[in-house]
Amino acid sequence: MAEDVHAHIEELVAEEHRLWELEASGNSGEEEQRRLADIKVELDRYWDLLRRRRAAASLGANEDNVGLRSEETVENYLQ
Repeated sequence: MAEDVHAHIEELVAEEHRLWELEASGNSGEEEQRRLADIKVELDRYWDLLRRRRAAASLGANEDNVGLRSEETVENYLQ
């Protein structure tokens, strides 16, 4: 399962880089800006999931029992 999460993160990062290149070349619009914002949130959620699954596995727990947290939870962490 961790491989699926990692693969999804890699796909999001590739899309994010493509959109950054569009932005840098002056060829991005509102839709691309919205998608970049969505990708940022989705990446935050999936990185959180991957870290929590790795932590669960290191403690001997079933990492498949760790689910994706909501945008509100992940985006409102105190740091």
